[in-house]
Amino acid sequence: MFRTLLTSAAVVIALGGSALAETFEVKMLNKGDGGTMIFEPAALRIAAGDTVKFIATDKGHNAESVKGMAPEGTERFKGKINEEIEITLTEPGFYGVQCKPHFAMGMVMVIAVGDEAAAPDDFLEGRMPKKAKARFEEALAGL
Repeated sequence: MFRTLLTSAAVVIALGGSALAETFEVKMLNKGDGGTMIFEPAALRIAAGDTVKFIATDKGHNAESVKGMAPEGTERFKGKINEEIEITLTEPGFYGVQCKPHFAMGMVMVIAVGDEAAAPDDFLEGRMPKKAKARFEEALAGL
């Protein structure tokens, strides 16, 4: 009896973190409340271990990480055009996401993992289209 109780407690503890994890949905849209060629929502704050599911609501979009806009040591992700992709983010920090075909049109979003109040100073460094940078700034302001 004690052994069964102890084993059950260990299983509950081991699964406890994953049982609390959430899945957030992000739509890839030609047009939405925020304008044309957008992710909706444009900004998310999630906990480490949560999953983000990018939904191919409209055709011609993908979701992929932006090089240099993620916590150091994390792997990049890249979804295929017209396909959903789910990513589970475990490292705290800020992640920049783009739709590759519509990056110049500003189809970007920010995912903040954890409680950090502000993105790193170098988050928006590097060359990027003016519209993308403006939408990144808007997304960061909305967190």
